[in-house]
Amino acid sequence: MTEESAQTPILEARDIVMEFPGVRALDGVSFEVYPGEIHALVGENGAGKSTLIKILSGVYPSGSFKGGILFNEKPVRLFSTRDSEELGIAVIHQELALVKHITVGENIFLGNEICHYGIVDYDLMFSESEKIIAKLGVTLDVRSEVVNLGVGMQQLVEVAKAMRKQCRVLILDEPTAALAEHEVNILLDIVKELKAGGAAVIYISHKIEEVFQIADRITVLRDGKTVATDPAGSWNREKVVRAMVGRDLTDMFPVVEHTPGDVALEVRNLSMEDPEVPGRTLLQDISFSVHEGEILGIAGLMGAGRTELISCIFGIAPARWEGAIRIRGKEVVIRNPADAIKAGMALVPEDRKQKGLCLILSVLENLSMVHLDEFCTGGIVDAQGEIHSCQKAVGELGIKTPSLDTIAETLSGGNQQKMALGKWLLSAPKILFLDEPTRGIDVGAKAEIHRLIGELTAKGMAVVMVSSELPEILGASDRILVIREGRLTGEFSRSEATQEKIMEVAM
Repeated sequence: MTEESAQTPILEARDIVMEFPGVRALDGVSFEVYPGEIHALVGENGAGKSTLIKILSGVYPSGSFKGGILFNEKPVRLFSTRDSEELGIAVIHQELALVKHITVGENIFLGNEICHYGIVDYDLMFSESEKIIAKLGVTLDVRSEVVNLGVGMQQLVEVAKAMRKQCRVLILDEPTAALAEHEVNILLDIVKELKAGGAAVIYISHKIEEVFQIADRITVLRDGKTVATDPAGSWNREKVVRAMVGRDLTDMFPVVEHTPGDVALEVRNLSMEDPEVPGRTLLQDISFSVHEGEILGIAGLMGAGRTELISCIFGIAPARWEGAIRIRGKEVVIRNPADAIKAGMALVPEDRKQKGLCLILSVLENLSMVHLDEFCTGGIVDAQGEIHSCQKAVGELGIKTPSLDTIAETLSGGNQQKMALGKWLLSAPKILFLDEPTRGIDVGAKAEIHRLIGELTAKGMAVVMVSSELPEILGASDRILVIREGRLTGEFSRSEATQEKIMEVAM
């Protein structure tokens, strides 16, 4: 941020108050960002970050909140996202806004196609798209459909869309949540280039180390209020966490005393074909075991086959597979999730919103949906028994909800994740699969999730955990498997595992 640009914010929110029924999401929040600055916005889930961003980008229109927005020191009223885009404000959300079955070039110009006499000039559009992609320093076929790209490249297509609009303010909401480490580095370098070109960047992330790597200033929100705004150099990790949660947070990965017991799950020679590419394998001859009371971490780069492995074991294989699965020494046949549940397995999937929960249903309905047969007698639900069990789960898991009747989508990400976990714990499974259990949730909720996992293993549950965050794998796992291109390439105990050793066999 230059000395001259520091004098005038390009975008400013003043004394913003936003209320929803029964909730004050923002309570007098002020925030500003300058040209040539990367300003990180951090806080727990439910702190008000998303609400503030939706106000600054016109999702919540002027008149629905109190306070004011200034652009280049002039008051503005935003009634739609188009209004904000016309000012030069672009937002890249955690859930990417791409049309998967059209080309990269068409996505970059979506809504602003280059036309002559009402006919789209695809050659010119693709040519201009190639120029934009070239500025990103990556190789990407603009004529390829987006569905053929990995998550990392899809994220860069979103950045290209923002560059095409010549944005003056770029808002990034958890941009690296689904990226592998090398993809994260590419994106951060691009963000730094945008800053060097004079763009203002608002950067939202739960990854505190990443925030320190890229931010010029950091603003912390808590409970809808601004706690502090200071240069990044005046913060450290502990200070940021304390400001976010209002207390000191120690033992992110608490070590709960437990002794692994007998083998709970054994997988032998599991292989699976790629349904999209005949003759190619997604998983090749994988064998491993996990013990009662053990946390087995599974590491690997994006696309290595981690999710496919645990999905296959749980009966959600996307293609034909072969191999053997034994539970407590007895071979079982898992044709579908119902077979897996009957065998004592549970799976908390990577995408809690699409696959882990039904967000339009209540907390009660989400928690009990897997266990309705247990609450039924003669086809009639025992409502009191259902409510009692769900109230107990809410208390034990620390799910913050006004009531069991609250709709799931209104809860914060951390509370949704606890709910996705809690729906399985009503029946105490013997084997729990966790796919990215703390993705997109704040540090306080992460610590609570890991405390719960530790308590479950102390009671003898076997846990298999997939995570893209190496500190999480290293801190929480008793033993670590590494997968690369569908093959098992390494195994480490907690004491011998390091980031360097894992990456050496993962790449």
